[in-house]
Amino acid sequence: MPEPTDPLLHPIELLYQPLVRRALEEDLGGAGDLTTESIVPEAARASALLVARSEGRLAGVRAALTAFRILDPALEAEVRLADGADAPAGAEIARLAGSARALLTAERTALNLLGRLSGIATATRSIVRAIGPHPARVVCTRKTTPGLRLLEKFAVRAGGGANHRFGLDDAVLIKDNHRVFAGSLREAVRRARRHAGHMVKIEAEVDTLDQLDEALAERVDAVLFDNMALETLAEGVRRARGRCVMEASGNITAATAPAVAAAGIDLISVGWITHSAPALDVALDFLPA
Repeated sequence: MPEPTDPLLHPIELLYQPLVRRALEEDLGGAGDLTTESIVPEAARASALLVARSEGRLAGVRAALTAFRILDPALEAEVRLADGADAPAGAEIARLAGSARALLTAERTALNLLGRLSGIATATRSIVRAIGPHPARVVCTRKTTPGLRLLEKFAVRAGGGANHRFGLDDAVLIKDNHRVFAGSLREAVRRARRHAGHMVKIEAEVDTLDQLDEALAERVDAVLFDNMALETLAEGVRRARGRCVMEASGNITAATAPAVAAAGIDLISVGWITHSAPALDVALDFLPA
């Protein structure tokens, strides 16, 4: 099978352009950009630099350019650092030339997207680097900003991570409340298997080794070790190895991830990389006329 031409698997622009357009509409409101339209002539052109003010892993360069191009389809852009690149502080990300009004009006939407997504990519990179030689992969969760999941999950890939479920319809993930409602993990798995088709995988969240044994007896496709102590996790890995995919979660940081990876886990799922990652400091600097 040939390698994909896009190793980051960028989302198709058709899928994220509507959310970029909605963000612009939110900013423009009913009256438009009063400041820019009162100061800048309609025909004026300008050149500007998209700059990383702090060091980090980039994601959202294409989405940022989409914001500018919605307002100026003829925008000229010379990308110096693409999505997935590491940007030193002060680095030029892209050189832009086009409508001065479009550059100014789309500036905040473009920077919001680029800063937010690059922050996620940078946070993901920190954990990927921390686990070093271990084969475990860092994956994200559904703890994403409403409406931005497609782009935020792309940012995780740009940071060297991988994606978990995109939505509730991707797979079955039996969590603690499902287990409580069904009466037992075993019953929850059996109900899910009766409902889901043969192509749907089933993962069960387990808090104890007894729950793990129940899940393994039901031959689930994956188990999620949730907030387990390292000694318990290591025993869980010993029992489950070779029988299903093994995932660990629960307040995992770059400092704690290496020990989790060393236990032999396959996947490390981290919610904060999408819901709490600090934005990367990026800017748009106009060049002198």
